[in-house]
Amino acid sequence: MKAIMLAAGVGARLNAGPGHPPKVMLEFAGKSLLERHIEILRYLGVGEIVMVTGYRNEAIHDGIAEAGAQDYVRTLYNPDFTAGSLVSLWAAREELSAGEDIIFMDGDVLYDYRLMRRLVESKHPNCFLMDRNVRPGEDPVKICVRDGVIIDFHKKIRTACDYWGEWPGFLRVTPRLGRRVVEAMRAYVEAGRVNELYEEAFRDTLLAEPAGAFRFEDITGLPWAEIDFPEDLARAREEVLPQLKDIQPAEEGTG
Repeated sequence: MKAIMLAAGVGARLNAGPGHPPKVMLEFAGKSLLERHIEILRYLGVGEIVMVTGYRNEAIHDGIAEAGAQDYVRTLYNPDFTAGSLVSLWAAREELSAGEDIIFMDGDVLYDYRLMRRLVESKHPNCFLMDRNVRPGEDPVKICVRDGVIIDFHKKIRTACDYWGEWPGFLRVTPRLGRRVVEAMRAYVEAGRVNELYEEAFRDTLLAEPAGAFRFEDITGLPWAEIDFPEDLARAREEVLPQLKDIQPAEEGTG
């Protein structure tokens, strides 16, 4: 199993000023998001991280070197990083098609390691994470559930459902559905729709499969924050960071 991580974006919505670092290099208690991802994924036995980079690519390479992770993290450079996020995922199409189970993840998330453990150790081979506590507004991506099955996945609710939860940007897929995601992306790329969000390809794949092909793990109550806006960064530092639990191998199997 390997992880594909998107870390190419400019992060303009943070309003951090010229020359700001890539979001994956933001530091929390002296440790960057990148360092945290590496520690957590290594601990959970994920064999490799493949990062799609773009904006300030050199800063990410420096961060990988500082973490001593050159043997664990590979990078794929997306020169069109100012286009939609689908283009960044498209840069990893060969990795998605390589015949290996994939953990997909956004790089701009601060999270407790127990959250990722739920995904890595899930009994569901194709699996979303879902938090029942949904932030207000249209920006959060929502997972819609009816009769215990995911029936839609989008920022805007389009389908009647029993309830929905927020997606933190982490997903697990088998090789077969990884290839289906690539096929879905190809349709957008060939149509010139390069400014689409990558979530559209995941949604198309979900809707094309029989009900129940994708399942979910409920992570409600575990701390995490996706960092898009200044208020997200403040919440990550002030609320989420103090709640994070250190990796404790002696407690394996708990939490």
